[in-house]
Amino acid sequence: MEQLLGNMWTGLIINENETHYFVQKNGMTFSMDKTEEKPMNIGDMVEGFAYRNQKDELRFTQDIPKVRQGKYAFGTVKKTRKDLGAFVDIGLADKDIVLSVDELPAMKELWPKKGDHVLVSLKVDDKGLLWVTLADDTQFSAMSRPAKEETMHNKDVKGIVYRVKLVGTYFITSDYYLGFIHPDERYQEPRLGEQVSGRVIGVRPDGILNVSLKPRAYEVISSDADMILTFLKRSPEQKIPYTDKSNPEEIKKIFAISKGQFKRALGNLMKQHLIEQKDGYTYLVKTTDNEIEAPED
Repeated sequence: MEQLLGNMWTGLIINENETHYFVQKNGMTFSMDKTEEKPMNIGDMVEGFAYRNQKDELRFTQDIPKVRQGKYAFGTVKKTRKDLGAFVDIGLADKDIVLSVDELPAMKELWPKKGDHVLVSLKVDDKGLLWVTLADDTQFSAMSRPAKEETMHNKDVKGIVYRVKLVGTYFITSDYYLGFIHPDERYQEPRLGEQVSGRVIGVRPDGILNVSLKPRAYEVISSDADMILTFLKRSPEQKIPYTDKSNPEEIKKIFAISKGQFKRALGNLMKQHLIEQKDGYTYLVKTTDNEIEAPED
């Protein structure tokens, strides 16, 4: 049965009821929704994809997921479980597939969150269980294109993080360029699967973009309030762990301004209802930033 699960094959319709057809292959029977494709009859042959759903039922579908064994595509993270990993939607109506904790970053704050995107393929273990596995650097290199300094320097780019390392963060843009973010070019480390926005500060000899998540100088010199607002817009979840109660030395280190200046700037932004403070965090209230879609496979 393990060879049937997670694979495409052609089976025989042996029975039906009001809601389902029953498809058989190698003595195993799978249910298929009647809402799919055109009406069929007992005795017809049908091609589809086999899996176990959330209720551990054997299912068959003609709506073939893009993520398959040996086939990579972006899936959407639905939730995470610290003892298991991330549950990823690959296009099956009644089954999210687990990305094992073994493939996720050691630091849980760098795990993907609901709505993030990961490039994965499908695998089946010895027990017939379906898992998704992350694409490696070779896969991203194969699907990307090299950038040129003369066309990309100082350009704004958006992309999805696919690798988090001590040396920095790697992401792929919606135009299929690969980007690298050095730790000095960010305020906080992006998580796996997160959508990031930055600017190109250089192009490596191998065609990978060097990108900064920090704002340009002219974007931050207008006022302390503008600087904090830009900081918030570029921060994960558009929040920062600093408020008017924060330590003066910490404020000076992060924002290069005094606590008095910081408090006045926050007060200005709160009067305009642009930010709010809660539980030790300052949150952005109004934003027009747009998210990007995952690149198509």
